[in-house]
Amino acid sequence: MKNSSEQSLRGQIEKWLAPSPSIPLHVTRFSRAARNGKRYVCVETSLPAGNRALFFFRHPDGCWCVFPPAADIPRLHFI
Repeated sequence: MKNSSEQSLRGQIEKWLAPSPSIPLHVTRFSRAARNGKRYVCVETSLPAGNRALFFFRHPDGCWCVFPPAADIPRLHFI
């Protein structure tokens, strides 16, 4: 089981982008995906070698990841 800091948006940003006072971060986009209403955030860093940007996606269990949640699988419901 992951601890809560590994599941938080801040924890994921620190893991993937390693921000520091000399490497600031900027949230460049955040919203809900039009297709399914899932939340996402785009975070960008500016480095001498160029910019890096990552999208982070909120999963149904509340954790944030760099991959989107699995699509809802259509299911048959019998009455």
